[in-house]
Amino acid sequence: MTNINNTIDGFQFDGSDPIGEKTLAAISAADKFNQWMYDTIKPFVKGHVFEVGSGIGNISQHFLLNGNPTTLTDLRQTYCDILDQKFRNFPNLKGILKVNLTHPNFDTAYAHLLGTYDSIVAMNVVEHIENDSLALHNCYKLLAKGGHVIILVPAYQWLYNKFDKGLEHFRRYTKSKLTDIIAKNGFEIIHNQYFNFVGIAGWFVTGSLLKKETIPEGQMGLYNTLVPAIKIIDKVVMNTMGLSTICVGKKN
Repeated sequence: MTNINNTIDGFQFDGSDPIGEKTLAAISAADKFNQWMYDTIKPFVKGHVFEVGSGIGNISQHFLLNGNPTTLTDLRQTYCDILDQKFRNFPNLKGILKVNLTHPNFDTAYAHLLGTYDSIVAMNVVEHIENDSLALHNCYKLLAKGGHVIILVPAYQWLYNKFDKGLEHFRRYTKSKLTDIIAKNGFEIIHNQYFNFVGIAGWFVTGSLLKKETIPEGQMGLYNTLVPAIKIIDKVVMNTMGLSTICVGKKN
């Protein structure tokens, strides 16, 4: 990896999202962690995928490599440009769009997208949206009948710290809170769980006690190495606790 303040894998950041850029860059090198996250949601991913907040494609690449027709989105042009450079040669890439899930004229602005997608995936995105319920309501509109919405967000408000502030998170969630919001917007809940139990300690120590604003690259690298053991611990605690929570809803 090159200097994460400026580039990653040869792709240039514009500095408009400095903490987010550093975080995405650190996580991009965590191949085992990203694979684990993808494998956790993979059973619910089907058909044409619409990924919300694709960033620099840390999870996007897995949809494309799996062969899913995939539409990537982000609000920041610099990330859209990086996604284009990285994935333009994939024949199953169906587009890279700038989509605002809380656009005041959503139905008009995105009329051509409504009822189109089989899976909508938002990994560590909804916590960045002030009106999360409206965002999920509009996800419902984008899905075809029988489609799935797959949401992963940070868990437990008591863990909210300088990491969250730096990343511009509005909130953290419990499993029940996330499930309620998704259900209230018309979805049948078909799965929910916590994810990444060991991560709770790292997030608390580094962000709350040491008051770091970004995830240290070395720490993420060590964590990535330990993923095989960390996955076993998640099984031992049966996903009853975790740094993140996941919920999957179905549009009937």
